Amino acid sequence: MCWLKILGPLYRKLLFLFGTLIIISCNNGKSNDTGTVWIGGEVINPKTDFIVLYKDNCIIDTVKLNSRNFFLYETQDLHEGLYAFQHNEFQLFYVEPGDSLMLRVNTVDFDESLTYTGIGADKNNFLMELFLLNESETMQVPKWYALPPEVFQSKLDSLKDIRERFYTEFVSKYDPSKGFKQVARACIDYDYFSKKEMYTSANAANSERSDPANFPHDFYDYRNKIDFGSEDLRSYYPYYRFLNRYFDNLAYQGYKDEERMYMNKYSFQHCERKFNIIDSLVTNDSLKNNLLRSCIRHYLINGKDAQNEQQMVQLFLKMNTNKSHHKEINKLAEATIKLTPGNLIPNVLLVSTDNTVKDLQSTIKRPTVLYFWSSQSIKHYRDIHAKAAELKEKYPEYDFIGINTDTHFKKWRDIVRKSGYNPSTEFQLENIEEAEHKLVLSFMNKSMILDKNGIILEGNTNLFGSNMEALLLGYLN
Repeated sequence: MCWLKILGPLYRKLLFLFGTLIIISCNNGKSNDTGTVWIGGEVINPKTDFIVLYKDNCIIDTVKLNSRNFFLYETQDLHEGLYAFQHNEFQLFYVEPGDSLMLRVNTVDFDESLTYTGIGADKNNFLMELFLLNESETMQVPKWYALPPEVFQSKLDSLKDIRERFYTEFVSKYDPSKGFKQVARACIDYDYFSKKEMYTSANAANSERSDPANFPHDFYDYRNKIDFGSEDLRSYYPYYRFLNRYFDNLAYQGYKDEERMYMNKYSFQHCERKFNIIDSLVTNDSLKNNLLRSCIRHYLINGKDAQNEQQMVQLFLKMNTNKSHHKEINKLAEATIKLTPGNLIPNVLLVSTDNTVKDLQSTIKRPTVLYFWSSQSIKHYRDIHAKAAELKEKYPEYDFIGINTDTHFKKWRDIVRKSGYNPSTEFQLENIEEAEHKLVLSFMNKSMILDKNGIILEGNTNLFGSNMEALLLGYLN
């Protein structure tokens, strides 16, 4: 037993490699002629005891982890293409009949730690390298938005050239299938197009950097050859993300001249125009349904007018043909409409640090800001408590109540005590599922501003938002 403890990490690595070798040897190092696909691997620091496999956002199967956090899945029903697995986080992979793919991922550093071995590993490690390249630029590229269009395009072209050389070397060495090359090209091309659309959005209200006369003649050439209905790419995020950004810019063109309005992606005017653009341009029904669903979810979550929300839902129900989406959006709208300004905050149950149950409405004594946190992200809960303390010092007229969204009471209470947080303003949700629905807890930095009677002033704002202090001051006045 002592030797097992000493050799634990090494043992797990050897077992992972041994499992990979068994699968490869069963296939003689080549694709399996029967078309059987093996998908397996190890999850380090697992969050649950299973992983979920998807195709085009639909669940294929749920696979249990064994006692050593390994899983193995065998099937003959997978066609060549993009699939996804989820374990707390989500990532795509590409398989062909005969592949025997083993993955290894650490949930502490999910994307950066994800690697593949076995038959089919080369193409998936290549896709992950492209993904990480794109992600690494998310902080750099926005710094270029203030550059003139010609300079911005030149810098962007230099990034694309790196990917082109990487792609050419890979294709020359591995001679992948036509389907995989389409996916790899989509990752390169649509990410490049998407960055141009982001530049366009960022400069929409800048007369100099939005004037067509100042752009290189070929800046938007890609817009003339967009595929608005790719069956193979409909769930691939570079393609899907590009379409979303392009449609936002098209929607803005329809109202930008009205009193020089800024782009507001969550306004009724913007979303209605975007709905009509999606409905008229997208030729793949599944892709259209998902784009409409994404658009209305963002609108409802950020909505401030119940009548407009109801009108948008009716438009959605006419354009979207997916009945399960209808059910989901009706349920979401029912909740978000109750969170529009002027409504009383839903009276969900809370648990205090002394393990007594209280209702939310009874905790509201003064103007109050609610914010939410989880022990799953140490950095986030420390940052959001620090922000709440900073705002509390500036605006002492408000109470700032931190609400924990975890299910482990003792772990939460220990964090509150060890961190020195005020126990009288810290609570945990008593019924997580019910509260998540009623309060529409859709993103980490969500906060809500209430008056002294628990009436909602802002049902969905951001504690770190640039306008947060203006909102707090405005409601005091």
